[in-house]
Amino acid sequence: MDVDQGRSAPVFSATAGIDDGHLRVVVTGEVDMATADTMLQTALREPARRITLDLRAVTFFDSAAIHAVLHLGRLFPGALSVHPSRQVTRVLEISGLGDQDWLRPV
Repeated sequence: MDVDQGRSAPVFSATAGIDDGHLRVVVTGEVDMATADTMLQTALREPARRITLDLRAVTFFDSAAIHAVLHLGRLFPGALSVHPSRQVTRVLEISGLGDQDWLRPV
């Protein structure tokens, strides 16, 4: 039996805007196996020379999310900036990725 205890579904969104070849992707909520590909596809939707991935409103970040960010790092070497939330920073540090050149703590 599935009981609804009044909790709403986790909120996820990924929105993008481009200005002069600089794509800014703002992600909120949980980035996991179900949403990481949407985040990645949002970042790849527009041709860009630089990408800023704003993860400051991300509340959960798993291995699928890490894989998506690493993929962006390979596609945009030296042209990716990631602004992490506290949770994202912690996951990246635990994963041994806290010293990546694309990581830009705010």
